[in-house]
Amino acid sequence: MAVPKRKTSVSKKKMRRSHHRILGANVIEDKKSGEYKLSHHVDLKSGYYNGKKILDI
Repeated sequence: MAVPKRKTSVSKKKMRRSHHRILGANVIEDKKSGEYKLSHHVDLKSGYYNGKKILDI
C-alpha cells in the first residue's frame, strides 16, 4: 500500500487547494434599462441580447 513518506505541510496543502475558491456571479449593469443582469444572458424584461432584439415580449 502506498503511504506518504512525509506529512504534507499546511503551505503545500493550501497551494494545492488555491483554485477551490467560490467565484462570484458575473453580474453587469444593462446599458438600456440600467438594471443588473447576468452577462451573456438574454434580458427577459426587454428581450434584448447584445443590442439585438431576440425575444418578442
